[in-house]
Amino acid sequence: MNAHEVLQSPESAHRMSELTLLYQFSNTMLSTMRLNKLTHLVLTAITSPSSQLFERALLFLRNEKTDVLQGMLAVTRRLSSGLQIVGSQDALESRWEISDETIAEQRSAEFCAQVRLTRLEVDAVCPVIQRVVFERGICHSDEAHCHICPTCTAVRELCQGRFAAVPLVSRDVTIGMIVVDNPDTDSEISSVNLHFLQLLANQAGMAIENSMLYTRIEDANANLRYARERLLHGERLASIGEMAANLAHELKNPLITIGGFAGRLLKSLPASTREHGYADTIVSEVGRLELMLTEILDFSRKPTICFCPCDIVGIISDSLANCATAFEDRNIAASFSGSDVPLILLGDSHQIKQVFLNLILNSCDAMPDGGRLELRVRKSQRDGASVVVVTLEDSGGGIPDNMLSQIFNPFFTTKHHGTGLGLAIANRIIVNHLGSIQAHNTENGALFTIVLPLVEDTEGM
Repeated sequence: MNAHEVLQSPESAHRMSELTLLYQFSNTMLSTMRLNKLTHLVLTAITSPSSQLFERALLFLRNEKTDVLQGMLAVTRRLSSGLQIVGSQDALESRWEISDETIAEQRSAEFCAQVRLTRLEVDAVCPVIQRVVFERGICHSDEAHCHICPTCTAVRELCQGRFAAVPLVSRDVTIGMIVVDNPDTDSEISSVNLHFLQLLANQAGMAIENSMLYTRIEDANANLRYARERLLHGERLASIGEMAANLAHELKNPLITIGGFAGRLLKSLPASTREHGYADTIVSEVGRLELMLTEILDFSRKPTICFCPCDIVGIISDSLANCATAFEDRNIAASFSGSDVPLILLGDSHQIKQVFLNLILNSCDAMPDGGRLELRVRKSQRDGASVVVVTLEDSGGGIPDNMLSQIFNPFFTTKHHGTGLGLAIANRIIVNHLGSIQAHNTENGALFTIVLPLVEDTEGM
């Protein structure tokens, strides 16, 4: 037999066909880093009529967190005809390509959806899992130990006839497996085809692992870009906040001067004159601006807490006494259910009083035509520790539901006049005292609940 006859022999032609197929498969694995497209290319190549390997292929990838083989994709020969050969005219330098339309059609197939809902537990009980995942070898359903095994219900429900499974291995770790069968003809799965499938699976495993790593790197880069943008945004906000604090500090002194002179004019002008009304407007507006600047400065300063024992009941009583004029002006009936014994906590009494003054005055603003304000204090237990629970409930109609989750955000306000910093400052004070503040709506108004830790042993204080 001469060299020409050897090259033209059926065995040589078959080997050349396998070699060409292997080269095309290798070139295809290097053509994309998109995991979705890569898996479709792998299964389509295995089931393509041109490859004449198998009529159906199923892909399972291993989930490291849950340690299950998760069904990812299934391709049948009927849906694998969309494989296209692109590249060089030389078969050894060409590769396969698949359109997005074919990918969508394969993914929407009913059998593919069934496979994607399948989860296979990774344990040593099932002979298929034992052989493929742990031993990293080929498993055939006709083998004796697999044929009689009652545990492989999931694979047998998908592949009711004869099937075979090969591992996807990368860096000596099984990252998944490919299951193949011939449901249309029920033809035997030859050892030659299985050996060739193993060669393809070795390349596919490395390509899929690289694609997954590339995706993780892309996600990490996206997270880093997002974090960098947030950091830059935070730095810009910090610069704006510092500028606003400096501006508020510089504006406060001239405002005090303006308010002082306006107050003198107000006292010297007859109440019946138009000028008296002008001066009164100046005084009230200057006072409002001073209050706004004070809130901005309070919010911009780094809080310093002078911890000392203080009685929460006494703080609330003082706060109510300070607001007595506001209650009278607005015809508000305020009540306080306190405690017969002191409830001592460690904190800054001035800052805590600021919280209750802010909440009480906000309730007064919500009831310009009169209403009811109730404060209640009780001792409770949270996570095994003693706490004091203070509730403040008004009949001012409540807070709009779409705004309830935002009222503690800086610069958010429901008032026509205000900075939106009052509740933000109150929330920060309570959090700095290791407590919590929450707002809810009741049938007639708003309910604020404040929880603060108590001192366990108050003897000697």
